[in-house]
Amino acid sequence: MIRGILFGIVLGVIGLLGGAYWYFSSGRAPVAVTSPEMPFERRFARMGLHAYLDRLPHSEPQVPADEKNLLAGAKVYREHCAVCHGVPDTPKTAIAEGMFPKPPQLFKGMGVTDDDAWESYWKVAGGIRMTGMPGFKDQLSQTQMWQVAVLVKNADKISPAVRAELASAVGAGEAHGSAKKD
Repeated sequence: MIRGILFGIVLGVIGLLGGAYWYFSSGRAPVAVTSPEMPFERRFARMGLHAYLDRLPHSEPQVPADEKNLLAGAKVYREHCAVCHGVPDTPKTAIAEGMFPKPPQLFKGMGVTDDDAWESYWKVAGGIRMTGMPGFKDQLSQTQMWQVAVLVKNADKISPAVRAELASAVGAGEAHGSAKKD
């Protein structure tokens, strides 16, 4: 009797894994950005990310959240992050609209001000698979990544000078983002 139950469990697991393999290998899984979500896609991605983050050390920011670091973080953010994550008081870019999953607009609503700075730092440094979020650990210094993390943690408290620095991304993005059509 117990052998039969164990055999049934093993057979069920093999069938489930085989079915998942067939689903992806046969081209039935939606891969286009415009395709509808797969069942439980968002839940599994979020669950995996949070479980991974819970295992990481929760270090304190390596830079203070002062005006100098917020301005420096705004410059880095404007150059590397704004095209996907937006800046205050501007609509989403065409790049952000065309991504799946949609990148959070960090200066609208809660954004990441509810995340600890270490979590934002990790996301900036390591990126997040299957989201379009690249890792910057080989392109930015640790100080720059901490400055961006401190900036987004304090996105709801930025000064007019920091807001102005971020706003200059709009003009720069339009200049770089416009392509000449033949």
